[in-house]
Amino acid sequence: MISKKATEIPPFIVMDVLERAQELERDGEHIIHLEVGEPDFDTPECINEAGYRAICDGKTHYTHSMGLIELREAIAEDYWKKYRANISPEQILVASGTSPALLLLFSALLDFGDEVILSNPYYPCYPNIIRFVDGVPVFVEVFEREGFQYLPEMIEEKLGPKVKGIMINSPANPTGNIMSAERMKKIAQLSPYIISDEIYHGLVYEGKAHSILEFTERAFVINGFSKLYAMTGWRLGYLVAPKEFIRPMQKIQQNLFISASSFAQWGALSGLKEAEQDIWKMVETYDQRRRYLIQRLKELGFGITVEPTGAFYILANAKRFSKNSYKLAFDILQEAKVGVAPGIDFGSNAEGYLRFCYANSMENIIEGMNRLEKYLERYE
Repeated sequence: MISKKATEIPPFIVMDVLERAQELERDGEHIIHLEVGEPDFDTPECINEAGYRAICDGKTHYTHSMGLIELREAIAEDYWKKYRANISPEQILVASGTSPALLLLFSALLDFGDEVILSNPYYPCYPNIIRFVDGVPVFVEVFEREGFQYLPEMIEEKLGPKVKGIMINSPANPTGNIMSAERMKKIAQLSPYIISDEIYHGLVYEGKAHSILEFTERAFVINGFSKLYAMTGWRLGYLVAPKEFIRPMQKIQQNLFISASSFAQWGALSGLKEAEQDIWKMVETYDQRRRYLIQRLKELGFGITVEPTGAFYILANAKRFSKNSYKLAFDILQEAKVGVAPGIDFGSNAEGYLRFCYANSMENIIEGMNRLEKYLERYE
């Protein structure tokens, strides 16, 4: 008999869209991929060389279960340089991606029935991982007019004795919006712990992203190398945590994962020290795409009340075309051969929206918008 946890965990719908797109591609169709949040850039050469060098030098064995000390020192240095956040390498645990890091974090933080406050919309895996470790997600509905961001007073209404943390994500998936320092500071005062997903830090085009560690020490930070460093397939992330949580999470890591990939860690170390110019070029290119896509979507009739200034996503209001985002996304894929993510994947409050990812070439984005324009003629 299959376990209840296995049967009840929801699918990640954007992956269903991608896999249907891949089926169409195998049948000879040309699909424009604007659905999956994966950089289209190759990993910077300095990182590839460091990873290759590590393999050639025999650095292919288990590392310390918390990660290479050299990498943890570099991460701590990076957070000091960018945010003046004074963290110790002993507060950092390197994992095989940010999803395993979230599993370690919530396993150490939550007992049965403990609650974590999430915004709605949200990144789909947050509530699924919380439920998987027998926690309870508590949703705060956030709205387009506020850039889909929390109002601190809305969080206060949800606080109770079972709440162990508040989840924030800035720059955010699926919206691309950035939380202000003032709002983040107010939220930092509300909860026993703040859990801040900072995986899109560095992908900022206007304004500035702040780390929660600027405002409180009672916080967990999730970050990694997949997005900023174009290292999705290397599977490497990390978390920063209060010291008392490190040993419990380390023990869980030892049992579930042992350690993160050795040569991926050496590659990431090179990225932190040497990839600044590569990152600058990627960010500049993303920004050009962002500006074009925002303008084009508005011209096609999509609603964008607050223009996103981070990550590589736009959550656009598609209600004038359909209030069923799942059906609309798959119809666009089938008819226009453009992959987009349905809003319902990101929570009930994103129903009627579509998420567009601009981690694709400008040529493909232009072609995708031309196809979408032709598809939308049926709604005129």
